[in-house]
Amino acid sequence: MAGGGVAALGVKKERAAEYKGRMTLAVGMACLVAAVGGAIFGYDIGISGGVTSMDPFLKKFFPVVFRKKNDDGQNNYCKYDNQGLSAFTSSLYLAGLVSSLAASPVTRNYGRRASIVCGGLSFLAGATLNAAAVNLVMLILGRILLGVGIGFGNQAVPLYLSEMAPAHLRGALNMMFQLATTLGIFTANMINYGTQHIRPWGWRLSLGLAAAPALLMTVGGLLLPETPNSLIERGRVEEGRRVLEHIRGTADVDAEFTDMAEASELANSIEHPFRNILEPRNRPQLVMAVCMPAFQILTGINSILFYAPVLFQSMGFGGSASLYSSVLTGAVLFSSTIISISTFGTDKELTRSYSIAVVVVICLFVLAFGWSWGPLGWTVPSEIFPLETRSAGQSITVAVNLFFTFVIAQAFLSLLCALKFGIFLFFAGWITVMTVFVHVFLPETKGVPIEEMVLLWRKHWFWKKVMPDLPLEDGDSHHK
Repeated sequence: MAGGGVAALGVKKERAAEYKGRMTLAVGMACLVAAVGGAIFGYDIGISGGVTSMDPFLKKFFPVVFRKKNDDGQNNYCKYDNQGLSAFTSSLYLAGLVSSLAASPVTRNYGRRASIVCGGLSFLAGATLNAAAVNLVMLILGRILLGVGIGFGNQAVPLYLSEMAPAHLRGALNMMFQLATTLGIFTANMINYGTQHIRPWGWRLSLGLAAAPALLMTVGGLLLPETPNSLIERGRVEEGRRVLEHIRGTADVDAEFTDMAEASELANSIEHPFRNILEPRNRPQLVMAVCMPAFQILTGINSILFYAPVLFQSMGFGGSASLYSSVLTGAVLFSSTIISISTFGTDKELTRSYSIAVVVVICLFVLAFGWSWGPLGWTVPSEIFPLETRSAGQSITVAVNLFFTFVIAQAFLSLLCALKFGIFLFFAGWITVMTVFVHVFLPETKGVPIEEMVLLWRKHWFWKKVMPDLPLEDGDSHHK
């Protein structure tokens, strides 16, 4: 396929200035319910670290770790170094990686709502299985089902938010996914802090409560309107226009509707989105779909969010103090999104002054993440793809995020044992790299309509050299 023929389809000129519409109740309710998917994601991130620090849970499923934890002669950094324990956390994200790729054709052919419902049902099944687990097999299987839910939910929810939101409010509304994620993390930390006192079944309550937001996500997915972009892409043009008029609160939607129709024309000419996304004209979006989620995880944030109680105990905090400190970091992350280590002893508890210093430094790190890579690591990839590769692009974003999440979750406890505080120097190096990358290669997307984003790359000093010329009329090339 020659680049010219297909490139001539799609959005041909900028119409952003002609867009009409406002923030409506329909958009607000839709975004609120859809963002519950972010809350579930955050809850599953936050809950595992607290549960894995609870003695009744460790004694039942990981007795070797339980004995090491209570061995005063054991090096603090290595007490939790156990591949089975790491698999409890990481299996969820490996399952999410695989399912996010399977979610792409569902999202494209059956709509964003279908994937949201599939994700909610998988979350319900996984939470139920985890709460009722009597052996390690049930526990891991429950985590895998939760991972399937994350794969579907994270693939569909950011797309849903991007497509429902008015262009001038898209960034703020799309950050609701990260806001809900941080709220889920904070909620999980609070619940863990409470359930640690309910022996011996408090951990069951922590894991089972994930069913509550999962139920809300499932019901919401059934009641939500489909996005006009998806309806038009699937040939339901008149229904798409009616939904667009409803969510924009005006009948004057000609400019935005025309952009969607032109984008849909190209989308429907593409039979293989994953093959198409490799073409030179989609190179900037593909690079961002890989680098943004990878960099988000390589900040090291998940090593803290997954293992905050374990990490604090490794650095010498007492059991209750470690859970309390993880609640604090969760609260800081939540607050910072709204506003959009040193060497220690290896076999003793920290002094009060060192304890305070550690918590303050980690809170500053979490605060910075909540202002930057937290929301933008999801927002940017969800809004930069043209319609024909949007579901495939989001699948790649989610898959890369979950792949690096899996690697960090599986390897962190071993790396902590081997490198001690040096592991955080590794993350610091990556933060330097990603800061330079964003400054040089990422254009500003604020206020650019989602269907006109493809034109933005052609104005960037670097990417315009990579992308082929865009003819204004169809060539005689055939389409894939």
